[in-house]
Amino acid sequence: METSARQLRPAPPGPWGVVIALIIMGAWGGHLAWALTRAELPWVEPLTWLHVALQAWLCTGLFITGHDAMHGTVSGRRWVNEAVGTVACFLFAGLSYRRLVVNHRAHHARPTSDADPDFSTHSQSFWPWLGTFMARYTTLPQLGVMAAKFNVLLFLGVSQPHILGYWVLPSVLGTLQLFYFGTYLPHRRPETPDMAPHHARTLPRNHLWALLSCFFFGYHWEHHESPGTPWWRLWRLKDARAREAALTQSTGTLPGQEGTAR
Repeated sequence: METSARQLRPAPPGPWGVVIALIIMGAWGGHLAWALTRAELPWVEPLTWLHVALQAWLCTGLFITGHDAMHGTVSGRRWVNEAVGTVACFLFAGLSYRRLVVNHRAHHARPTSDADPDFSTHSQSFWPWLGTFMARYTTLPQLGVMAAKFNVLLFLGVSQPHILGYWVLPSVLGTLQLFYFGTYLPHRRPETPDMAPHHARTLPRNHLWALLSCFFFGYHWEHHESPGTPWWRLWRLKDARAREAALTQSTGTLPGQEGTAR
């Protein structure tokens, strides 16, 4: 019998969670160090923008790693999740991991409600919603941390154009990527029946695009259905849900009811 989406429960975190988290964090740091210290690349060359895009994608992965830590899917040990999440969120944008955990739990508890810190009840348009989102999550200590990082890089001899092009710009693009694919597209209204019961929609099934766009975070219904599933296994939930829908369409029965169908 095929495994259904509701039968597919998250496996206990194994060593792969930590390994994948360290690979993403290492790739982010390694590529950033390489970009900041290399000779100036002309901004008219496609190669320059390829490196900017790669760094932005790695920034997105950095936050997704911190997000997985919030759900305890990096490791079976709580202190490892907290350590990885704290470092990843700090590196991403000087964010407080503990504050993010509180807000993210509120988001999962009542998505798209007045109590959801990620949702805008005032406007469903992209830019006003983004403004509300940033105002809720940006703090003075965070801005102070980012300013300190900027000045440390200057002190180390990194040129300002390099800092703006390879650190600041990718961070901004990564933030937009996370908001668009992880908040705006999944939760914007009007709601449709397929968003129930999580008030969340999902990207069409194209695993390569889902990986490149936001580390499978666009499979957002699946994430709310199984928050204990790490980002790199969400495609399995997507496939299971697709099989479930195909079975329902072909037989006219819901999964689990096959034995009662006549």
